[in-house]
Amino acid sequence: MTSSSAASVSSALAPYGWDDAWADEFAPYDTEGLLPGRVIRVDRGQCDVVTADGVLRADTAFVTPHDPMRVVCTGDWVAVEPGGNPRYVRAYLPRRTAFVRSTSSKRSEGQILAANVDHAIVAVSLAVELDLGRIERFLALAWESGAQPVVVLTKADLVPDAGTVAHLVQDVETSAPGVPVVPVSAVDGDGLDVVAAIVGGGTSVLLGQSGAGKSTLANALVGADVMDVQATRDADGKGRHTTTTRNLLALPGGGVLIDTPGLRGVGLWDAETGVGQVFSEIEELAERCRFHDCAHESEPGCAVLAAIEAGDLPERRLESYRKLLRENQRIVAKTDARLRAEIRKDWKRKGAIGRAAMEAKRGPHWRS
Repeated sequence: MTSSSAASVSSALAPYGWDDAWADEFAPYDTEGLLPGRVIRVDRGQCDVVTADGVLRADTAFVTPHDPMRVVCTGDWVAVEPGGNPRYVRAYLPRRTAFVRSTSSKRSEGQILAANVDHAIVAVSLAVELDLGRIERFLALAWESGAQPVVVLTKADLVPDAGTVAHLVQDVETSAPGVPVVPVSAVDGDGLDVVAAIVGGGTSVLLGQSGAGKSTLANALVGADVMDVQATRDADGKGRHTTTTRNLLALPGGGVLIDTPGLRGVGLWDAETGVGQVFSEIEELAERCRFHDCAHESEPGCAVLAAIEAGDLPERRLESYRKLLRENQRIVAKTDARLRAEIRKDWKRKGAIGRAAMEAKRGPHWRS
């Protein structure tokens, strides 16, 4: 690539996150005459790629189509053919981060939702009762992806007073240590400047259930009605899937935003580190337990149970922590034969201990 063409590429792609590091990654493909670009939409094996030559339509079949973790996804930087009918994406550049969930299939595969994300914006509607467990689940996946999570509480204008909003923010902050929590109203603009400042640097992905106000928030940040919006149902506050594909949008104040369809299921995918980050206060307490393998159930000297007893840790947090760890272990075990064997061995050990304890309790002559 000549210096003039390199400058042209940089000028065209910089608003989408192109930098010198990406240019270095792309160098081997430049010698093949391929074009660099970023995927802004994927739809049925085809994708739209923004390049220095404009937005190109390309086929993704060339890039391992049968592995959900290796298919081209929104946010990828790719090497695309300059011409051809059909035109093909030849490769994607190594991902810096990736937001992955488990699929709903019985094969328990991972599904990548967005790539090269710096901030994961979890949109939560204040029009319905807060589901702290679901927020914790989203945050575990966000931390695991390598992105910085942010919780945006949408539709704050529907909450009757500022004191109630402050109370709801505090509830979420308790369940989201180290995560900014921002109440926002797209109707009157409150909080939008805070969110715009966060997403202004780098790439952000917008996550949440249908009806959470993601498309409305995206429109407010872009400053135009680029995403369709539908009313939520009065009965339960849920909405229809107004966004059906993942779309990457350049923001007028800098940065890019990936809007996603509403996620009904948010299954963990090898997210042990992310779960630990969400429940960092529990993991810090666990380091003070008497036993290093303490299950925080009935063991003596358990610092976690002591914190619950003292009112310093909500019992709901411990239950949610256990639930997500168990779920994550099941997912990992399905793809890790060694871990499956370890779990089976642990079950047998616990079963033997239980039987021995029962026999000791009944006494030596209980069978006679």
